[in-house]
Amino acid sequence: MNLSIKPVNNRRLERYLPTYKGLKWLGVELPTTGEPWHLGKQRSVVKERGQRCSTVSLLTEAVNRDEWQWPKRKHYFFSDLHADADAFITSLIASGGVSKNGKKETDLKLTSSGKAATFVIGGDCFDKGPSNLRLLRVIHLLKKQGAKVVLLAGNHDIRVKLGIASVGMDPDPRHDHFFIRMGSKVIPMLREIVDEYLHGENALKGVPPSRNCRRILYPPKSWFKEFPKMADWVMPEKRMARELRRLREKIESFESDCAAAGLTLRHVYAAVMKWQQLFLTPGGEFSWFFKRMKLAYRKGTFLFVHAGVDDRMAKLINRKGVDYLNKEFKESIDDEIFEFYYGPMANLIRTKYRDVDMPLTRKGVGLMHSADIHAIIHGHANCYHGQRIMLRKGMIHFQCDATIDRNSRKKEGLKGEGAAVTIVHPKRLIMGISTDYPHIKVFDQKSFL
Repeated sequence: MNLSIKPVNNRRLERYLPTYKGLKWLGVELPTTGEPWHLGKQRSVVKERGQRCSTVSLLTEAVNRDEWQWPKRKHYFFSDLHADADAFITSLIASGGVSKNGKKETDLKLTSSGKAATFVIGGDCFDKGPSNLRLLRVIHLLKKQGAKVVLLAGNHDIRVKLGIASVGMDPDPRHDHFFIRMGSKVIPMLREIVDEYLHGENALKGVPPSRNCRRILYPPKSWFKEFPKMADWVMPEKRMARELRRLREKIESFESDCAAAGLTLRHVYAAVMKWQQLFLTPGGEFSWFFKRMKLAYRKGTFLFVHAGVDDRMAKLINRKGVDYLNKEFKESIDDEIFEFYYGPMANLIRTKYRDVDMPLTRKGVGLMHSADIHAIIHGHANCYHGQRIMLRKGMIHFQCDATIDRNSRKKEGLKGEGAAVTIVHPKRLIMGISTDYPHIKVFDQKSFL
């Protein structure tokens, strides 16, 4: 029931709902009517377990704690695209910031709303596919058309970057395992690179024999003794045992998984070298991707991240600010990859607020509030009925991973093509649009004040 929240004023609302331009080229239905962001309906607003107060009371208290500072521009938030370019294109149309005027993926154009907005890509662009490279080209097309694009790091993105960048580095137990640690998830992307760039008689010219490729790509046998000694300061005993077990499993299955995709280890090595050229070499087609990437983005009262926040990061944000956080992130992923991946900063890209994650307590939330941050907008925790609001220790979390990529949808039993966007509107509105919910969910701050 929704007894304590006023309904959204339809006249006020209708002016701010997005207009979809180009749906006829997509064959996907999007919601056209708005409704209040209901409590309890498909778990649209939920609270942590153990909270005695009602969800309405907790939400109202969080909204009224301090004066919120809203962005002056609209912000379109897209998260967990997982290498599905088609889902992203549909999500762009759903935002109202982009129109489509033809069948090709390049037939996209910024609308007047899009020209005045900010597009925030909330992480996890890489995954099983089918279109890692296509997706990045669509993002780059937005940039070329003049869109203001903010690109956030996701756990999949950083795992791929560290894993492939580690190939060819000087031997070091701290990162010798990073490539194989990616496991079978990286194979579809390597297959994309082989299909697009490595065909013809000379495709594998100069590539070492399979035995040498295996020695370069895999950690040495001594790694299983050396790594625990070097990593015990960041990994408890149970987590270390799990890490070693999983790596053995991935080593055992990786070559056969590659063979199932039609790849030899020589293909894999050649694709890795090509990936490094495309992404890490100045002038490479995708060299902009990691160069532009941030760990967090703040606008007004809102903090945009991929996953969430813990007490240590809340303290750092409170004392030094988000710009400092991003500066440290840039330096870490280039020079201190082990310390970053297993350290506290990486919690911003992987926490799901589980017992094994670093905790967010009321002390951490208090630090965020004193820094005038009152809402976290993030992905990573996938939802099945569109976006939802989660209340954690008095901090509002807008969970925006609406499970849009085709591989995840098939795995989770969701029907049809997916698309989603979360719109932060200067008129004190947050709108959640998804193909898996019949209406546009509208969080109207005025209804709580």
